[in-house]
Amino acid sequence: MIEQAAPAPDQPEIDAAASPGGPDGPGSAPGAAAARPLGFDRQRYIDLQSRHIQERREQIGGKLYLEMGGKLFDDLHASRVLPGFTPDNKIAMLERLRDELEILICINAKDLERHKVRADLGISYEDDVLRLVDVFRERGFLVEHVVLTQLVESNHLALAFRDRLERLGLKVACHGVIPGYPHDIDRIVSEQGLGANDWSETSRDLIVVTAPGPGSGKLATCLSQIYHDHRRGIPAGYAKFETFPIWDLPLEHPVNLAYEAATADLDDVNLIDPYHLAAYGQQVTSYNRDVEVFPLLTTMLERLTGASPYRSPTDMGVNMAGRGIIDDAVCREAARQEIIRRYCKARMDERIHDLDETISQRVAIVMSKAGCRLEDRSVVAPALAVEAATEQPGSALELADGTIVTGKTSPLLGCSAAMLLNALKHLAGIEGSVHLLSPESIEPIQTLKTRYLGSRNPRLHTDEVLIALSVSAATDENARRAVAQLPSLRGCDAHTTTILGTVDEGIFRQLGMQVTSEPRFQRKALYRKR
Repeated sequence: MIEQAAPAPDQPEIDAAASPGGPDGPGSAPGAAAARPLGFDRQRYIDLQSRHIQERREQIGGKLYLEMGGKLFDDLHASRVLPGFTPDNKIAMLERLRDELEILICINAKDLERHKVRADLGISYEDDVLRLVDVFRERGFLVEHVVLTQLVESNHLALAFRDRLERLGLKVACHGVIPGYPHDIDRIVSEQGLGANDWSETSRDLIVVTAPGPGSGKLATCLSQIYHDHRRGIPAGYAKFETFPIWDLPLEHPVNLAYEAATADLDDVNLIDPYHLAAYGQQVTSYNRDVEVFPLLTTMLERLTGASPYRSPTDMGVNMAGRGIIDDAVCREAARQEIIRRYCKARMDERIHDLDETISQRVAIVMSKAGCRLEDRSVVAPALAVEAATEQPGSALELADGTIVTGKTSPLLGCSAAMLLNALKHLAGIEGSVHLLSPESIEPIQTLKTRYLGSRNPRLHTDEVLIALSVSAATDENARRAVAQLPSLRGCDAHTTTILGTVDEGIFRQLGMQVTSEPRFQRKALYRKR
């Protein structure tokens, strides 16, 4: 691995962070992105998973409500902890069953009131529902129904969203808050409980129930649908497709621990499925919410059909992700890195929103279980070294071949923008001393920002650098080669020594990079516009 050294504070280069010997030094591979090691077989997973769902449908008979845990279309978490699992893996699997299923989307009314945002995409849950409908329909899936869960009369934003959905031609069912859920089974399985909910009249026998994020009420929606179907003489059953925790991996396998870190805000914990252990004498991994609701599910199925097909929460699942792992060591290391990223994100969120350290402390416990430390994130130390050398914010990025590229803050560029240019130069095989952007091309943009647009910061952000670089690519061969390397940044890890602004954060997200930050702002202020 070549580690790019931080430039000296008086170095005249505006976008260079050359290592001793330059970017073409020993061990580097300019112009070619190295392939990352794979730990997961995508095709094997698709084959096994689609076949297993078909088998469960035959076992259940009638309608099958398949609760889909995690992200259905863009499971970025799974793609990070299971290298080789693509973000659209689940939807690619379901495409084999497309003509036999329909998709029902549910969203918690409380999340609308809280303006909850999907952190990986930077959009609200409200917008994500609309995005999901469009994405599924573009792929040929039937999507007609949306369910608003935990709705009360005071949820004015949720009621307004219901009206909007109906104007867009979607069928909206409203589910209220059931007192005593999930423990008061007599009340839940009654006309005053599930019976008080609206019914979504689905038209196919395989209904995939999904949501923008966790805590959206997917299980309760499935139970409500089964209750109403049976009242109408329609046989129906339930199964769960939850990628994490992976039931046939050990409880404290890093992949399962990464799920705990990802859901630390929900206070979820992995545990040994006690029902499975009692029924089969086998230790398998489940998590607290599934274990808590299992008595409700089995009791309801027994009351409706006379028997439950499941003896444990694990029996409910159809997840075959564990069978897709082909290199356990690769997945373990990827999961440890994800846990560290989650820790960094928790600390940053707590700093931005002036929260206590509850979530980051939970993730710190998970880090301890996984045997990883912040120092194990390879981009942290180089970024801090740049800051120490220049007394200005620094950044570092690790390319696929292991090369570390750094960026410093200068009068013309922020450290993130400098890092981005340095990485593109290395990937394109361009000498570190070459200027992709001249001061003459940057200064007019700075003038526009500060003189006419009211910005206090003259330095270029990453979006401005990319626009300038793209314009230069029309006449400059080096700029054209650098722009062509943007796809090679997907999946790269980066770290900055100050919290990113929303513009830089959004650009890195769009490039598919995995960026973390130290939990501090560059400038001390009570009011901050990110």
